[in-house]
Amino acid sequence: MQSPSDPRPGLHAAIIMDGNGRWATRRGLPRAAGHRTGVEAIRRTAEACPGLGIGTLTLYAFSSDNWQRPADEVGGLMRLLRVYLRNETARLARTGTRLSVVGRRDRLPAGLPEAIERAEAATAEGRKLHLRIAVDYSARDAILAAAARLAGEPTSRAAFGAEVAGAMHGSPVDVDLLIRTGGEKRLSDFMLWEAAYAELHFTERMWPDFGEDDLAAAMAEFTRRDRRFGGLTNPKVSAAA
Repeated sequence: MQSPSDPRPGLHAAIIMDGNGRWATRRGLPRAAGHRTGVEAIRRTAEACPGLGIGTLTLYAFSSDNWQRPADEVGGLMRLLRVYLRNETARLARTGTRLSVVGRRDRLPAGLPEAIERAEAATAEGRKLHLRIAVDYSARDAILAAAARLAGEPTSRAAFGAEVAGAMHGSPVDVDLLIRTGGEKRLSDFMLWEAAYAELHFTERMWPDFGEDDLAAAMAEFTRRDRRFGGLTNPKVSAAA
């Protein structure tokens, strides 16, 4: 479901892009090669979204816990983000894709927050797809920050959700479909509030190999699900099944 502040039609899909390092290791390559190849998967997946009814795509690129990884790997990921912003912004704007980066920005390397702002400004008019990349993102930290800001103040789910999203430079958009690649079956501190009623899809496919067919398969399974949101079975879905 889209938030009232986001006019884009379509579903919100979120993907935990897992398996880059293992993909590379199995091929005798450095882990960085898996991350670089993963950028191509981002491009393929984003381009497939509008045709599959997805209006917002949020990709988990770097969690707040990932700062614990070796410094050379972290540095490589930050450089890769710079390269992505430099090389992809014009193409995103040309294809009607709005780019947003969600997560903390105060711990990013010097100059990177400004590069993010420039890319966001250059693609702000995109209406075909809202591509959101989560960097230095923690759902638990976002919820904690929202609770601290609203301590003692009367609130609602909608207002609290807006605070949670705002803590990570995001917008309150509930997740419809959450996909994790790479064979693991956990959420890893990703979109915990927004994914309260998301349909979950886990695949063994490593992220560098993920593409349109994999996304289409996840969407096909999604359309067969009976989304009750705590209510009773939808008779239209049951009849279709």
